[in-house]
Amino acid sequence: MTTYRDRIEAGQVLADHLKGLTGQPDLIVLGLVRGGVPVARVVADGLRAPLDVLVVRKLGMPWAPELAFGALGPDGVEVLNEMVAGQLSESDRAEVRQREQAELERRESRYRAGRPPLNLTGKTAVIVDDGLATGATARAAVQVARHLGAARVIVAVPVASKEAHQMLSAEADQVICPEIPPGFGAVGAYYDDFREISDDEVTETLHATA
Repeated sequence: MTTYRDRIEAGQVLADHLKGLTGQPDLIVLGLVRGGVPVARVVADGLRAPLDVLVVRKLGMPWAPELAFGALGPDGVEVLNEMVAGQLSESDRAEVRQREQAELERRESRYRAGRPPLNLTGKTAVIVDDGLATGATARAAVQVARHLGAARVIVAVPVASKEAHQMLSAEADQVICPEIPPGFGAVGAYYDDFREISDDEVTETLHATA
């Protein structure tokens, strides 16, 4: 089983796989918070591209949070899966939406302090996370990026389950993933150092590249 020393090494491996994009105009690297941001920083540096953060909140079913009936993104973007959302009453949907909107606004306020609103119009967006287990958050991120005007959406992750990789391949224009191990467990199993990333570290990483 291949493991990464830490998120920095994972980012270096991803940057090497993405080097064909280096210097491409209108390229932007988007880290998913929190664990995707340090990986994305290394990728952005390697591609000489700007780094930003994409704050996405899944709208999960109350009894199965990983099953998303939609997603919220910045600037009021909301994506709904009508087939799944139809299983909930409007009051249940409103309760989940209110909770996730509050957390999205908290994170946006924290991470975007002093930064302009995210504008992806006409851009090639490279969405980076530290790994995909179910892929639900990344799938929501792809949908939100398209609603924010991205012309092309690429998902880049160091490791993913086969199921998540297949799902994202149907959603994104391209998925870059060096490791798709059989018998996938948890993302952290593929890192020697998989410590939790704090809000402060996310903010520092973004400001260091602003």
